[in-house]
Amino acid sequence: MIRLITAGDRKIMSRVNRWAPPRWFRMWMLASSRAGDGGLWIALGVVLLLFGGSRRVEAILAGSISATLGWLVFYLIKRLTGRERPCASETHCWSKLLPPDRFSFPSGHTIMAFAVTAPIGLCYPDLLAGLIFCATSIAASRVVLGLHYITDVLAGVFIGCAIGIICFRTIIPA
Repeated sequence: MIRLITAGDRKIMSRVNRWAPPRWFRMWMLASSRAGDGGLWIALGVVLLLFGGSRRVEAILAGSISATLGWLVFYLIKRLTGRERPCASETHCWSKLLPPDRFSFPSGHTIMAFAVTAPIGLCYPDLLAGLIFCATSIAASRVVLGLHYITDVLAGVFIGCAIGIICFRTIIPA
């Protein structure tokens, strides 16, 4: 089963690497990946702190705890699996972005994006669509830039959402 998944991942990655997207798309993916480094989530926390209303403290707490747990889970799983990144076996056709470490599974950027998006979006439903767009852009950028396989990102979405929802239900009073 793992061989089948790996073969599918490599096939998709090979197609993505051969694609020459338009310049605006390349810029969007690079900006999305950089935003996923943490700056976007810190800016969101500051905005919520200033304008978040009566639920801001609980929302920021849930998002922060979720992000911390997401980082811990990501770190542990990544060290256990040791899956090489796609850019280690096949160079990317246009992106020269360097990966933060050697390992691919799961996508830490994606875990963080969805771990923050879930509790904040559930606390502020009016922000949910924009947060999902940002988180999805970050996740897509990791595949398009050749830093992760699609299954790395899908696992990141699942893990991040699960942690975020658990933190929301635990920290935010009903």
